[in-house]
Amino acid sequence: MSADIIVSYDGTENDEDAVALANLLTATGARLALAYVRHAHEWDANRERIAQHDAELRLERGALGLEDPEVERHVVFDASTPAGLERLAAEEGASLIVFGSEYRTSPGRAEPGTSAQQLIDGGAVAVAVAAAGLRARHDAAVSTIAVAPDGQDDAGVETAEALAAALGADIVPVGVGAELIVVGSQPGAPDGRITLSGSARATLNAVRGSVLVVPCGRPLEL
Repeated sequence: MSADIIVSYDGTENDEDAVALANLLTATGARLALAYVRHAHEWDANRERIAQHDAELRLERGALGLEDPEVERHVVFDASTPAGLERLAAEEGASLIVFGSEYRTSPGRAEPGTSAQQLIDGGAVAVAVAAAGLRARHDAAVSTIAVAPDGQDDAGVETAEALAAALGADIVPVGVGAELIVVGSQPGAPDGRITLSGSARATLNAVRGSVLVVPCGRPLEL
């Protein structure tokens, strides 16, 4: 079966946060897949076996964290991590790629790393960035959802409303500490592409909680 959500995973602690957020979103009925991007094959056959085995072990640890040994796993080859993940999402028909935050992000905040940022700047698939430390919260949930208030098209609002209905969550103002903040793209942006307004970027820089950014005119469907 194809996946609805791709989790970018290489075994780091912040990628465990991505797994935790994606797992919460499976309450919508969405199916997960874990993906690790290798940038090239090794020239030596023995080194290639070792590198491939290492990639598969990383994904196996991620599956154990999900307590789902049958979760779909992909080792992707691409010189660019975001391009490889976006291609996999297209092949799978996935509508969301989930990342952990950048290394050393303060707990409770979501800070996109290089790969997530590249997809947020013009990507064609929704991107979520998990709040740092989410993996350690035994009470983690998506029970409150906020929408960035200004400078976005209707896809953000429609996404938040659909997720709230599916997850039994409340929609709250941005300033009250929502567990998930949804951001739509700038009105007039290319259809199906993520383009954030200055006010949306300012909101993301100020809030605490995980974030989810959707392409222009394309509400997230899980």
